[in-house]
Amino acid sequence: MPALVLLGAQWGDEGKGKATDLLGGSVDYVVRYQGGNNAGHTVVVGDQKYALHLLPSGILSPGCTPVIGNGVVVDPAVLLSELSGLNERGVDTSKLLLSGNAHLITPYHTTVDKVTERFLGKRKIGTTGRGIGPTYADKINRVGIRVQDLYDESILEQKVEAALDFKNQILAKLYNRRAIESGKIVEELLTYAEQIKPYVADTTLILNNAIDEGKVVLFEGGQGTLLDVDHGTYPFVTSSNPTAGGACTGAGVGPTKINRVIGILKAYTTRVGAGPFPTELFDKDGEALRTIGGERGVTTGRDRRCGWFDAVIARYATRVNGLTDFFLTKLDVLTGWEQIPVCVAYEIDGKRVEELPYSQSDFHHAKPIYEMLPGWSEDITKAKTFADLPKNAQAYVKALEEMSGAPISAIGVGPGRTETIEINSFLS
Repeated sequence: MPALVLLGAQWGDEGKGKATDLLGGSVDYVVRYQGGNNAGHTVVVGDQKYALHLLPSGILSPGCTPVIGNGVVVDPAVLLSELSGLNERGVDTSKLLLSGNAHLITPYHTTVDKVTERFLGKRKIGTTGRGIGPTYADKINRVGIRVQDLYDESILEQKVEAALDFKNQILAKLYNRRAIESGKIVEELLTYAEQIKPYVADTTLILNNAIDEGKVVLFEGGQGTLLDVDHGTYPFVTSSNPTAGGACTGAGVGPTKINRVIGILKAYTTRVGAGPFPTELFDKDGEALRTIGGERGVTTGRDRRCGWFDAVIARYATRVNGLTDFFLTKLDVLTGWEQIPVCVAYEIDGKRVEELPYSQSDFHHAKPIYEMLPGWSEDITKAKTFADLPKNAQAYVKALEEMSGAPISAIGVGPGRTETIEINSFLS
């Protein structure tokens, strides 16, 4: 049985929650392997809509064990709040597993995040202000606080004091902010210890054993390929690795155990926050995509920037992730356009470029080269098979598949759980 990685093939918000939930009934474990509560998934079950920020989408599938891996940064207050909200709606969250090696977001991380963004002014990155970047920075600087530290008060006190020694200097002398008392931070963190203790586990051992036993394990990335700190549109990126390689480090599973890598593609393109976006639209078409697609961030609450499908980005995602399949989402949003532009290449300094330029400057100056594809006006939300789609919708999907470099194995034709056309099983 397979171990699968499922990730965003654009700038995030592609509909990973729907894809994960679709597989949930057949999957034994769903694992978040990076990011924090700066990511969000919307999952629609019947007439119920669930907005998940930190928890894996598998939390909504009764037979599935949801796992927060070591590569995730965890705000304990957010975790407990999200669990409480689901419990109130009758969702059983008792099977959740939380890696003891995951790093904790503390109040000083969110403070540093917010004041830094304000200080940058026009040069700001567009972070969510939730402390994600500063937490990862502490992790790399080896002054981070891990979940397991909550259960040794002496170590916790030492680590918090060490982390604040430098941060308080910055807050006071650069940002003119009051220093943060380490004792209050330790006191707050200790209030979470017993509440999250039932979930804490050696998740790396559990996941490796599960794969060896033939269980189906799905690794779920937050954000998207173009937000990867190494492979994205740096510096307008997240602070972790949403790409497929991040699943190995963020969950403690070797690459030889991964069977399939599924990229989630929206039938057009969106992104949240600052940074280059070659196909971005500033006209009525962009506004129509935003309105029809409900393009507002689940976690951020910000309107998403919208543009036409970018095949250059899709090819890049195929390459850096080793994608075996695509799940194409929100095809229904494009219903009604007489013609649909698709970006097939860029023009940079008068030259045609068909692969994503490695140079940040070149990408900033890239102009999309479009190919026009015929649209359709028929309602596709009731389609159950590929043959049920209008001919022009079929042609659009086939064109995107050829341009992107991997087979499209499933298509989202509406927001509901059942509004999906499965062409090839991801679990075969």
